[in-house]
Amino acid sequence: MPKPFKILSIDGGGIKGLYSSTIIGHLEDKYKCHISDHFDMICGTSTGGLIALALALKIPAKEISQFYEDFGKTIFPYRTKLGGLIRQTIWFGKYSDKPLRKSLEKIFQNRKIGEVKNLLCIPSYSITDARPWVFKYDHKEKGLERDNNTSCIDVALATSAAPTYFPLCDLDCYNSKQFIDGGVWANNPTMVGVIEALSYFVGSDKEFDSIQVLSISSLNYTAGKPIGMQRKRSFISWKDDLFNTSLIGQSHFTHYMMERLKELNHIKIDYVRIPSEDISAEQQHLVQLDVATNNSINFLKGKGNDRGLIAKKDSQIETFFKHPKKYNL
Repeated sequence: MPKPFKILSIDGGGIKGLYSSTIIGHLEDKYKCHISDHFDMICGTSTGGLIALALALKIPAKEISQFYEDFGKTIFPYRTKLGGLIRQTIWFGKYSDKPLRKSLEKIFQNRKIGEVKNLLCIPSYSITDARPWVFKYDHKEKGLERDNNTSCIDVALATSAAPTYFPLCDLDCYNSKQFIDGGVWANNPTMVGVIEALSYFVGSDKEFDSIQVLSISSLNYTAGKPIGMQRKRSFISWKDDLFNTSLIGQSHFTHYMMERLKELNHIKIDYVRIPSEDISAEQQHLVQLDVATNNSINFLKGKGNDRGLIAKKDSQIETFFKHPKKYNL
C-alpha cells in the first residue's frame, strides 16, 4: 500500500503572510482539523517560517491571521517614503526588531522547537558562517541534537531578519552566530523540504515511498514594469524592488524546478502549488512586505479569502486531507 510523505511549504513575504494564513484557515475549516495532523513536515521561510512554527504547535490558522491583524502595524509602523528610504540607506535599517520580538512572545510564549508536533525545515542564512542554515526538529533519522532547545521566538527572528528592514539576529544559543532572512536563498522552501525528505524519509530503504507537497505562495506582484525604465539604477532607485524582485524570482524558480523534478525523479512526487492571486499595477502599493495599513490588511484578507474558497473546492488539495500524517516524532 502506498505510503506518501506529506510536506506543507509556505513562502516568505512579510505582512503578506496574512494571505497564506487566511488560505490555510479555509482548509482547516473545510476539513475540520489542525493542519498539523495531516502533514509529516512543515516548511516555511521568513513570515512563512512564523506560520510553520505556529501550525506545528497546533495554533489554529485563524489565530495566526489574527496575529497579523493585531500586530502588523506594531511590527511595521508607518514610514513616509523618504523616512523609510533614509533609514534603509544610511541609518540602522527600516525597523527595530524589538516590537517583532514582543509580538512573537504573544503567540509563542516560551515554547521551544522540541515541543512542535511536526518535522520542520525553517531556512535562514548564517552571516557568521557565510552559508545557508536550516532550523529543524531534531529527528531520530539524522541523530543530531542541535535545535530542539531553541526557542520558537529565536527561530522566527532568525528566518525573518530581512536585510535593511530588520537588524541581524544574534543567537546566544549558537555561540552568538548572526542570521538573516532565509528568503535570500529559499523564499519558497519547497526544495528544502523535498531534499530533507529524500535524504532521510523517502526511498527504497526508508519508511515512505513517495512525496506529496502542498506549496502556498505569498501574494506577489503579477504586473510587470513598463518598458523604458531607467537602466542605470542606484539603491535609492531600486528601493523595495531590490529585495522583492529577489524573493519573487526565487519562488518562481523553485516552482519551475519542482514541476520538472516531479516528472524526472524515479520517486513519485505529487506537487500542488496554491498561487498568488492576480494583482493589478494599481494595487501593487497594497502588496508590500511591510505595508500594514488598514487598506492593505483588508486587501490581503480579501485575496486570501478569494483563493481559500477556490482551494476548498480543489480535488488535488483534498487528497492531502484524506488520511492523517504517518510520521510520528
